[in-house]
Parts: sequence; structure tokens; C-alpha cells
Amino acid sequence: MSQSQKKSQQKIVQYLNEAHATEHALVRVLQSQIAMTPRGSYRSGLETHLGETRDHAERVGRRLEALGQGSNPLMAVVGLVETVAGQVLALGKTPLDLLRDSGGEEKVLKNAKDACATEALEIATYTALERLAKAVGDDQTARLAASIRADEEKMLARILREIPKLTDAVTGAEVKGDPSYDMTETGAADSVRDAVKVAKRAARKARKVPGVAQAEGQIKGAVASESDLAIARYDALTAEEIIGRLPELSQIDLAKVDSYERRHQNRSTVLERVSTLRGDEPWAGYDELTVAEIQAVLSEGDDERAKQIRGYERAHKNRAGVLTAAERELSNA
Repeated sequence: MSQSQKKSQQKIVQYLNEAHATEHALVRVLQSQIAMTPRGSYRSGLETHLGETRDHAERVGRRLEALGQGSNPLMAVVGLVETVAGQVLALGKTPLDLLRDSGGEEKVLKNAKDACATEALEIATYTALERLAKAVGDDQTARLAASIRADEEKMLARILREIPKLTDAVTGAEVKGDPSYDMTETGAADSVRDAVKVAKRAARKARKVPGVAQAEGQIKGAVASESDLAIARYDALTAEEIIGRLPELSQIDLAKVDSYERRHQNRSTVLERVSTLRGDEPWAGYDELTVAEIQAVLSEGDDERAKQIRGYERAHKNRAGVLTAAERELSNA
């Protein structure tokens, strides 16, 4: 394969991975929207599109496998953050009391308007993928993109047809005092809880791939506010105070601090210390584990791993339980 062909395939794979991440995230969004929508033509349309979205994800995944790539977890994280992840994560911030009061019609209408934006984004994603694939001679990917784009265009048209009806429902409920349904009977609260659990599980799973945790932290740090950082009152602390707290942080939190600091005070002493602490965990996902879970791994008697754990812990969280277990395993070697 020539250098030009390699670059072409890499770009195709990048776009496919972004589309794949979008489809998987959209499945969760649709599930939650369905749970908040009363039975009728709009809900039926959402349920049909949920099946299509799952099929799209499978087809894009198969194309990635055919190109010898498989789904790229790092790109999935980037795609998740840059596309519809905001909608999924927003569910975790939705106060449950909003799901208990009146005004369900307005919420469904808002979801429909958000869905229009999501469908437009997907249409743009697959239009770009189709154009790229045709330009580099990948006819199979071009046909796949065109097929999925057609489904998204049909869904957008269907949602737009529903907007007048949903607006009439809002008028009836909020202007004429004649609500058409009770939000608490649609299962929305359960949907929110389930979506948040799924998002958290997906994030934990992704972080078990080397490099993903740091990439996620870098992305989050680029848009983080002070309250999002693992160090409380970050902006009020001196560089020395922050440096003293840095070893306590996980790789994902160090990456967030790195991005945040560069956007704000950009202090070289802080950034240099972050740089010395950032590095590979003993294994991907290590920072997510408890002391007991790490001790269980140490009990397997792998001396090299025990040395890695000891060195990493001393430089970072310095947990006594982990260090004691590591020392015990090494002394028994």
C-alpha cells in the first residue's frame, strides 16, 4: 500500500470511528427520549429510528472490521465528547423534580427540536464520509454512508412533520389548560437513571484502553470550569499549593488540570510538575481501581508488576494499603 493509500484509509477510518461513536451515543439518547414521549405517531417514529440507529452502528462497525481496524476506543471517546455526548451527559444533570411536574408537552417538543439538530449533524457526518470515500475510491464506504444518510434524512423530515402537532399539544396544555398527558407515566425518571448508569459504565470501560483516560481528561479540561477539577478552590490556590496536591490525582484528572492551567494562568511550575506525573499507569484502568482490587492483583505473585505498582503509587496516591501489599509480595519473591 502506497503512502497516499495509507493516508486515505486512515482518514476514512477516522470518519467511520466518529460516525460509530455518534450512533452508539444516539442509541442512549433515543431510549431516553422514547421514555419521555407519550404513545402516538412521534413515539412510533422514535422507536423505529432506534432500531435503525442500532443497525447503523452495526454496519459501520462491520465496515471498520473489513478495513482491518475495528472500533477505535480513543476515537470513540473523542467522538462521544464532540458529538452527542453532551445530550447523554445532560440527562445526568436533569433534576428529577422536573420530571414530576406538569409541562411534559413542552419537554417533548424541546426533545424533538434537539432531535432535529442531531439528525442534521448525522446527515452532515455521512455526507462528508460519502464525499471523502468517493474521492479516494472507496465505493463500499461511499454506498454505506449514502444509505445511512438517506435514513437520517427521512427521520429529520418525519420529526419536522411532527413539530406542528407537538406545538399544538403545548398550546393546549399551557395556554388552554388542557394537558394531554402526565410525564410521570412515561417512565422518564427511570430512563434518566438508566442513561446515567450506562454513560458511567461506558466511560469506565473505555478507560481500560491505554491512552483513553488521558485523552478524555485533556478533552474535558479544555472546557472545564474550576468546579470540574479534582482540586477544590483551584483558582484561589498558589502554584505551590497546587503542586502539593497533584500527586493525589489520577491520570485523567492530571490531564484535566493540564488543559485548564494552559487556558488560564499557564504557570510553568504547575505545568512542569504535571508533566513529570503524567505517564503510563501500571496497566490501563489502574486509577479506577480500589485498594482491595489492586491488592487482589498483587496476590497473583507477579514481581515485575509489583515493582511497577510500587513505583507508581509512591509517585502518585501513595496509598499505604497498596504499598504494604507490594512490599510484602516483593519480600516473598
